[in-house]
Amino acid sequence: MLVWIYGGGFAGGATSIPTYSGEVLAKKGVVLVSIGYRLGPIGFLAHPELSAESPQHVSGNYGLLDMIAAMQWIKKNIAAFGGDPNKVTIFGESAGGIAVSQLCASPLAKGLIQGAISESGGSFGPPRAAGAPGETCGLSPLRRRTGWPSRSTPELLRSLSFASCRRRNCWQPARMAWPNTDGWVIPGDQYTLYDSKQFNDIPVLIGYNSDEGASFSHYSSPKAYIDGVRKRYGAFADSLLNAYPANGNTVPKTARDLSRDAAFGWQTWIWARLQSKQGTSKVFYYYFDQHPDFAAGSEHEGFGAWHGREVPYVFGHLNDLPNEQPSATDHVISDAMVAYWTNFAKYGDPNGKSMPKWPAFSDAHPDLMYLAGTPHTGPVPNEEGLKALDAYFAWRRSSEGVRASAVEDAKPSATNVMGAAYPRVLPDHSAAFQIKASTAQSWMWTSPERSSL
Repeated sequence: MLVWIYGGGFAGGATSIPTYSGEVLAKKGVVLVSIGYRLGPIGFLAHPELSAESPQHVSGNYGLLDMIAAMQWIKKNIAAFGGDPNKVTIFGESAGGIAVSQLCASPLAKGLIQGAISESGGSFGPPRAAGAPGETCGLSPLRRRTGWPSRSTPELLRSLSFASCRRRNCWQPARMAWPNTDGWVIPGDQYTLYDSKQFNDIPVLIGYNSDEGASFSHYSSPKAYIDGVRKRYGAFADSLLNAYPANGNTVPKTARDLSRDAAFGWQTWIWARLQSKQGTSKVFYYYFDQHPDFAAGSEHEGFGAWHGREVPYVFGHLNDLPNEQPSATDHVISDAMVAYWTNFAKYGDPNGKSMPKWPAFSDAHPDLMYLAGTPHTGPVPNEEGLKALDAYFAWRRSSEGVRASAVEDAKPSATNVMGAAYPRVLPDHSAAFQIKASTAQSWMWTSPERSSL
C-alpha cells in the first residue's frame, strides 16, 4: 500500500488537492491513504516551556508525530480496507519528501514502514539554527520563532485564536515552520545517523527534478549570483562557481542548478550513497526531466522540469498540468511512473514486465533512471558539482564549520550601536567580534648582510 505525505514547506498543503486523488494508482492494485499533519507553528513550534511539559523534554516535531500516529493507525486498521499492514510504503514530495527522509531515520517509525519514496526531498545537511537550503533541520534549543508576541508563554500562545494567528502572519516565512533535531523524533544529524548505520533499512526510491532551481533561484544578474555564492559558500565559492557557471549576461540553468543541488540533488545523491554503502536494502535513484520545449527567445527558454512538476505524472493526472496539452511522451512518462511507483509499493522494486530496466544504485554502479521522453538510464548529473557541495557540507560539520555557522546565525547584541552587526552573542554565551584592520602598506625589510650577497 501507498501512504501519501503532501508537501508545502511544512507551512501549507492539504490532502484535498485534486491532483493527489489516488484512483489511477489504486487501479494498479494498491491501497492509497493520504494523511494530514499539523503545519506551521502549530506543527513545529519548539519552545523551552513546551519541552518542560513533555515527558521526553522535547518540543516542535508535532507534525512528524502526526505522521507517525497515522502509520500506527494504518498498522492496526488498514487490513479492514484491503491494505497490507506489513507492506506500507510512504511517499511524498518537497516537504513531504523531506519528512519521508526523516521518518526513514526515526526510531519511532521502526517497523511501521517497509518502503519509502522521496520526490525532491532528503534532510542530510548539517543541522543549523538559521541555515539555508540544505541546512534546515535546526537544533531544538535554538528553535525560537519570531512572529509571536515577545516573551511568549505556552498559555499565551494557546489563548490566540486561529484568526489571530493568521493576522500575526505566524505561518510566514515558511522557514519558521520546520522539523528540528530534538534527539527523540529526529535523534541527530541524519548524515551521521546513516554513516553509523542508525536508520530504518528499507528499500527507497528517491530523486529530483532537472530544474528545481527555476523555482528557488531568483538572482537578477550574474553579479548578484556570484556575490550570493561567495557570501554563502566562502572558501568553497570558486569550486562551485566553476561547477555551476553563469555567463556574461544571464543566470542560466547551469547556475540555477546550484540551488537545485544544494537543496535536493546533493541530499538525494548522499542518501543514495550512504544507504547503498551502509544498508542492505536497495536504492532506486531517478532524475525527472520531462518538460515542454520552450521556444528560443521566450521567457522560459532553456528551462527544465521545475519543482513539483512530477506530481501530476506520479498520480496520473496530466490534465492538471497548468496551461499545457499533454504530449504523447508526457503520457509515456506518466504511465511509466505510475507503474514504477506501484510496483515498488508491492514488491520493493520498481521493475516489471515490458518496462525499461531500472538498476539499483551504488557507487560501483552509479546508474540513474532518467524520466524524460522514454525512461532510460544515465549518469549522476553534474557529479563534479555534487562533490564540491559535499566538501562544503563536510566543512560545515567540522568544529570550525559549526563555529562559523553559530557566528553567522547569531543575532547582533542588543547593546550594539544602531545597525552594527557585531558583536554577536552565541548560544554558548560566548561573543563574536569582527575586527577590521586599517589598510596596510606592503613592505619588505632586507638586512644589510643579505643585501650584500
